Amino acid sequence: MKSLTKDLQAVTRELKALTKKTESLVKAVDKTEKAKASKKPKAKTKVKAKAANKKAPAKKKVATKKKAAAPTATDQVLKIVKRSKKGVDVPALMKNTGFDEKKVRNIVSRAFSQGKIKRTGRGVYVGT
Repeated sequence: MKSLTKDLQAVTRELKALTKKTESLVKAVDKTEKAKASKKPKAKTKVKAKAANKKAPAKKKVATKKKAAAPTATDQVLKIVKRSKKGVDVPALMKNTGFDEKKVRNIVSRAFSQGKIKRTGRGVYVGT
């Protein structure tokens, strides 16, 4: 029983020491936060203000080429369908584009419902 009491007293002393350390750390953090908040931003010097008032020399416009956007999957499929006079089916579209069957079928279905392509036979599509 005596050893348990001594152990509890030792733990209590250690907890008090940790509490004091924690409180001192909190005070130090508060001081640094107050110091940061009280600092005012520096005013511009006269040299910088004068430089800001001067007109900047006119920049030459350089003609830049815009990169053409990569064709979308729908664009690729529609291009193949419209090139074909006899019509094209889904397996041929899959082979030419490299897309999986689900993607091609979704594109064809959407294009058909939008009126961009039409059916000439079962599973054969041509451009409108």
